[in-house]
Amino acid sequence: MTLAGVFIILLTLSIGAFLFYRGSATFFTDKHSVAEFLFSAVWRPAEQGSGGMVGAAIFIIGSIVISGLALLIALPFSVAAAVFMTEISPSLGKRFLQPAIEIFVGIPSVVYGWVGLTVLVPWIARTFSRPYGYSVLAGAIVLAVMIFPTITSVAADALGSVPCEYREASYGLGSTRWQCICRVEIRAAAPGILTGVVLGLARAFGEALAVAMVIGKMQAFPKSVLSPTTNLTAEITADMGNTTSGSEWNNALWTMALFLLIMSFLFILLIRAIGKMGAEKE
Repeated sequence: MTLAGVFIILLTLSIGAFLFYRGSATFFTDKHSVAEFLFSAVWRPAEQGSGGMVGAAIFIIGSIVISGLALLIALPFSVAAAVFMTEISPSLGKRFLQPAIEIFVGIPSVVYGWVGLTVLVPWIARTFSRPYGYSVLAGAIVLAVMIFPTITSVAADALGSVPCEYREASYGLGSTRWQCICRVEIRAAAPGILTGVVLGLARAFGEALAVAMVIGKMQAFPKSVLSPTTNLTAEITADMGNTTSGSEWNNALWTMALFLLIMSFLFILLIRAIGKMGAEKE
């Protein structure tokens, strides 16, 4: 078991070192600045040699907007489902809702993307009288369905770990069940629920195939939720196989992958900070 643990640590460090080596070439080899990569919207990397522009602001903003909107859609349903499974009807929740959530986890992302492409995108086009349905909204809805099981499972575990004494004290003071759930249990389980939120946001930020199938992959800042755009993972998926290794374009795509790794690391640090906050609160 010690060897297995050391192997996982070495594997993680190796992946990080490899991504840093390939991703940093944009700055050290091709001589682009970090500010250009983060804040410029001009994406014209050179296929051979150097001298192009590698502004990834459109892709970064697209990832943030789609992931944030997906979180806003999924969070109310996730917390409601968790409350139902733990407080309203635990037996019904464990018998029907929990197996359904586990099925959601096992569905491949390409299936979500295909359903979104064939059902959701045409529906958005018809409902909002648009010439096309590829949009931020389509990507956010697909992502919301994908991160719903993660947030729900973690939130249900957090609510289930609230001490029974909290409920008894709340009822002893004359609270209704709804007051007990809203003002006592959800507040007590808030650190655990926030952990689920961050985990769901991390998955949404790194999802590639399903989102790429429904957002339109247009290199433009979204003007509304009905506008098409693109994101980091969609651009990497679409272009990585079409570039020459070591070219400016290829290096820029590796820099995007490095940025995703850094964001994942920041999400992990945030989860640890939330967990520490919950432990101190207890």
